[in-house]
Amino acid sequence: MGMQSQQANSEIEVVTAWAQSTELAPVHVDCATAVMLKILDGKCKMNEAEKVTMEILYDAVKDRSGQLLESGVHDLIATARSQPTTDLLEEVYEHRLLAETAISRPVMKGFKRMLREEGVLPAK
Repeated sequence: MGMQSQQANSEIEVVTAWAQSTELAPVHVDCATAVMLKILDGKCKMNEAEKVTMEILYDAVKDRSGQLLESGVHDLIATARSQPTTDLLEEVYEHRLLAETAISRPVMKGFKRMLREEGVLPAK
Protein backbone atom coordinates (compact mmCIF):
# COMPACT_ATOMS: atom_id res chain seq x y z
CA MET A 1 0.00 0.00 0.00
CA GLY A 2 1.40 3.38 -0.99
CA MET A 3 1.95 6.27 1.38
CA GLN A 4 -0.85 8.29 -0.26
CA SER A 5 -3.51 5.60 0.24
CA GLN A 6 -2.35 5.07 3.85
CA GLN A 7 -2.82 8.80 4.46
CA ALA A 8 -6.23 8.69 2.78
CA ASN A 9 -7.34 5.69 4.87
CA SER A 10 -6.07 7.39 8.01
CA GLU A 11 -8.02 10.57 7.22
CA ILE A 12 -11.17 8.55 6.50
CA GLU A 13 -10.80 6.81 9.87
CA VAL A 14 -10.12 10.05 11.78
CA VAL A 15 -13.00 12.02 10.21
CA THR A 16 -15.42 9.09 10.46
CA ALA A 17 -14.50 8.50 14.13
CA TRP A 18 -15.02 12.21 14.86
CA ALA A 19 -18.42 12.15 13.17
CA GLN A 20 -19.48 9.01 15.03
CA SER A 21 -18.46 10.43 18.40
CA THR A 22 -19.95 13.89 17.82
CA GLU A 23 -23.59 14.78 18.34
CA LEU A 24 -24.26 17.04 15.36
CA ALA A 25 -27.36 19.20 15.24
CA PRO A 26 -29.70 18.29 12.35
CA VAL A 27 -28.91 21.66 10.74
CA HIS A 28 -25.21 20.68 10.74
CA VAL A 29 -26.10 17.55 8.78
CA ASP A 30 -27.78 19.95 6.33
CA CYS A 31 -24.57 22.02 6.25
CA ALA A 32 -22.49 18.96 5.34
CA THR A 33 -25.04 18.12 2.64
CA ALA A 34 -24.95 21.68 1.28
CA VAL A 35 -21.14 21.59 1.08
CA MET A 36 -21.38 18.28 -0.81
CA LEU A 37 -23.80 19.91 -3.28
CA LYS A 38 -21.36 22.83 -3.68
CA ILE A 39 -18.49 20.39 -4.35
CA LEU A 40 -20.53 18.57 -7.02
CA ASP A 41 -21.63 21.88 -8.53
CA GLY A 42 -18.05 23.16 -8.71
CA LYS A 43 -18.86 26.15 -6.47
CA CYS A 44 -16.98 25.06 -3.33
CA LYS A 45 -14.07 27.42 -2.56
CA MET A 46 -12.25 24.98 -0.26
CA ASN A 47 -8.92 23.52 -1.34
CA GLU A 48 -8.79 19.93 -2.65
CA ALA A 49 -7.74 18.41 0.70
CA GLU A 50 -10.61 20.17 2.49
CA LYS A 51 -13.07 18.99 -0.18
CA VAL A 52 -11.93 15.39 0.38
CA THR A 53 -12.39 15.85 4.14
CA MET A 54 -15.89 17.24 3.59
CA GLU A 55 -16.81 14.32 1.32
CA ILE A 56 -15.67 11.90 4.04
CA LEU A 57 -17.67 13.85 6.63
CA TYR A 58 -20.73 13.89 4.40
CA ASP A 59 -20.49 10.11 3.92
CA ALA A 60 -20.28 9.69 7.70
CA VAL A 61 -23.38 11.79 8.47
CA LYS A 62 -25.66 11.47 5.41
CA ASP A 63 -27.85 8.85 7.09
CA ARG A 64 -28.67 11.20 9.98
CA SER A 65 -31.76 13.40 9.95
CA GLY A 66 -31.35 16.92 8.70
CA GLN A 67 -33.58 19.84 9.57
CA LEU A 68 -34.09 21.90 6.42
CA LEU A 69 -33.23 19.76 3.39
CA GLU A 70 -35.33 16.90 2.12
CA SER A 71 -33.84 13.43 2.42
CA GLY A 72 -34.23 12.80 -1.32
CA VAL A 73 -31.24 15.06 -1.91
CA HIS A 74 -29.00 12.18 -0.77
CA ASP A 75 -30.17 9.98 -3.66
CA LEU A 76 -29.44 12.84 -6.05
CA ILE A 77 -25.94 13.28 -4.58
CA ALA A 78 -25.23 9.53 -4.79
CA THR A 79 -26.28 9.40 -8.43
CA ALA A 80 -24.44 12.59 -9.36
CA ARG A 81 -21.24 11.26 -7.77
CA SER A 82 -21.35 8.06 -9.82
CA GLN A 83 -22.89 9.36 -13.06
CA PRO A 84 -22.52 13.16 -13.30
CA THR A 85 -24.70 13.80 -16.38
CA THR A 86 -25.54 17.32 -17.50
CA ASP A 87 -29.18 16.90 -16.40
CA LEU A 88 -28.14 15.62 -12.97
CA LEU A 89 -25.66 18.43 -12.47
CA GLU A 90 -28.42 20.91 -13.36
CA GLU A 91 -30.53 19.33 -10.62
CA VAL A 92 -27.55 19.53 -8.22
CA TYR A 93 -27.27 23.23 -9.06
CA GLU A 94 -30.98 23.78 -8.24
CA HIS A 95 -30.65 21.88 -4.93
CA ARG A 96 -27.48 23.82 -4.05
CA LEU A 97 -29.33 27.10 -4.50
CA LEU A 98 -32.21 25.84 -2.34
CA ALA A 99 -29.76 24.65 0.34
CA GLU A 100 -27.91 27.97 0.35
CA THR A 101 -31.24 29.78 0.72
CA ALA A 102 -32.46 27.47 3.50
CA ILE A 103 -29.26 27.57 5.59
CA SER A 104 -28.32 31.01 6.87
CA ARG A 105 -24.74 32.22 6.39
CA PRO A 106 -24.13 32.49 10.16
CA VAL A 107 -25.19 28.84 10.60
CA MET A 108 -22.87 27.67 7.79
CA LYS A 109 -19.99 29.80 9.04
CA GLY A 110 -20.53 28.44 12.56
CA PHE A 111 -20.48 24.87 11.21
CA LYS A 112 -17.18 25.44 9.41
CA ARG A 113 -15.72 27.23 12.46
CA MET A 114 -16.67 24.23 14.63
CA LEU A 115 -14.96 21.87 12.16
CA ARG A 116 -11.79 23.98 12.31
CA GLU A 117 -11.88 24.22 16.12
CA GLU A 118 -12.38 20.44 16.37
CA GLY A 119 -9.46 19.81 14.00
CA VAL A 120 -11.58 18.21 11.27
CA LEU A 121 -10.57 21.01 8.91
CA PRO A 122 -7.23 22.82 9.22
CA ALA A 123 -7.30 26.17 11.02
CA LYS A 124 -7.32 29.19 8.72
